[in-house]
Order: sequence, then structure tokens, then C-alpha cells
Amino acid sequence: MRFKETRLKDACMVEPERMRDERGFFARAWCEREFRLKGINFRTVQCSISFSRHAGTLRGMHFQVAPYEEAKIVRCTKGAVYDVFIDLRPGSETYKKWDSAELTEENRRMVYIPKGFAHGFLTLLPDTEVFYQMSEFYAPGYARGVRWNDPAFGIAWPDLVKVISERDRLYQDFQSIECQLI
Repeated sequence: MRFKETRLKDACMVEPERMRDERGFFARAWCEREFRLKGINFRTVQCSISFSRHAGTLRGMHFQVAPYEEAKIVRCTKGAVYDVFIDLRPGSETYKKWDSAELTEENRRMVYIPKGFAHGFLTLLPDTEVFYQMSEFYAPGYARGVRWNDPAFGIAWPDLVKVISERDRLYQDFQSIECQLI
């Protein structure tokens, strides 16, 4: 596995190292030892799949607050997404900054998103599926979100949002919830 830094402290891209032969390739998609060697102590307690029928579907920007903060490893298994993550850790040198990655079924890249980050994505193709590994169980009472188009972050989405849930559309501006994170 190859780990590549992102612009945000502690988040990283993870690319499988492919061993090719006449059959195709084989690659490790997860190895606790390799993550630990990179200083990432990630424990998977839950895996989820999301499926979006239409291109232009936005999911996010989601996170959980203490004591149920969760780290995630995200991979697109079918289709393509513009994946976005925001550092919401007060005191972090990259606080309130965002980064993105294009995750596709072809590139097979994954993104590791630390605890204290918001996460979301925009589908770039129809019939897109995303696979998540999470370090914490889903705790509905601790689930939060910020608006995908909040000017506090200025995320540059590559396309128009065509489908979005009411919950995601109605998230508050970050400024109104920032004090809850400190």
C-alpha cells in the first residue's frame, strides 16, 4: 500500500500496490500493520455501502461528535465520486480547510479521513457505489453535519448538485455550530 499526504494534517490517500500477472492483479486493500507503521491507529467496527442512482447526487458533509467521533476509510467501488473532507479539529494547523480526491472504480484509491473531520461526496457518474470502513459505531444522537456549500469553507464542487437529501440541504452554517466543537 502506498500512502500519500493530502493538504490536510493527518488525512491521506491510500493506493493499493498491484501485483500483476496474466490473470490481472492482486492488491491488499487493508492492512492494520501498514497503517500502524504510518502512525494511523485505525480499528474497523462497522462497514457501510451507499448507492446513488444519479450523477450529481451529494451526500454530506457528515461527522460525529465526541465521544463517538469516527475515522473513515472511503473507497468508490462502482462509478466515480468527488470526495471532500474538512478538518474541524479546533487547534489543528489545517482547521476549517478542505481537500478533495477523485475516487473511481478504476483508480481504486481510498482516502483515510481522521476523527474530527466532516466528509461528503458528489457522484460524477450514475449508479455509483461507495464503501466505508468506520472506526466507531453509528450514534444517531451524535451525528452532525455542515452545509455542503457553506461559505466558511468555500468548497469548489466540480458540477451542479442535482440530488440532495433534505437533512443535508438543511444543515446549519458552520459558524452557528462551531462553538459545539471546542
